[in-house]
Amino acid sequence: MLVRDWLGETAPVDRDRALAELARRFLAGHGPADDRELARWAGLPLRDARAGLTAIAGELVNRDGLLDLAKPEPGELPPPRLLGAFDPLLLGWVSREPILGRYTGVVTVNGIFRPFALVRGRAVATWRLPAGRVDLEPIAPLPRRVEKALEADAVAVERFLGVRP
Repeated sequence: MLVRDWLGETAPVDRDRALAELARRFLAGHGPADDRELARWAGLPLRDARAGLTAIAGELVNRDGLLDLAKPEPGELPPPRLLGAFDPLLLGWVSREPILGRYTGVVTVNGIFRPFALVRGRAVATWRLPAGRVDLEPIAPLPRRVEKALEADAVAVERFLGVRP
């Protein structure tokens, strides 16, 4: 199916404005970073990544040679979620400690990333799918409300994978 058939026709977007917005959103989720990281992440030529960053130069600060938004807009933390193996949240960082804490070896083992549960921006469990059902393995005890939220997400994952009606 074509996107336009699904979503309808869209208004044309000015290329320079689009590159600026892409740079802004990239830094909101991945900053501080440099032009090469933006280009690699977005699959753009380096000149386009630089054009996007130049367009928002007044919104940026330099942090040890890397660019970041001077006033990032705080976003709401997502609800508890099950994330898959090799989720982009963990890829491309020198340190995964802000998300994994001392449990780096539980989620990443010999270059293999295991599926994990994310709660308030932190890994709290790993999970697997034996016999078509999500099996959650908490890293530490979880509050009951978090367990219930992850159980609901497990049902959604199972439905998405077609193993639950």
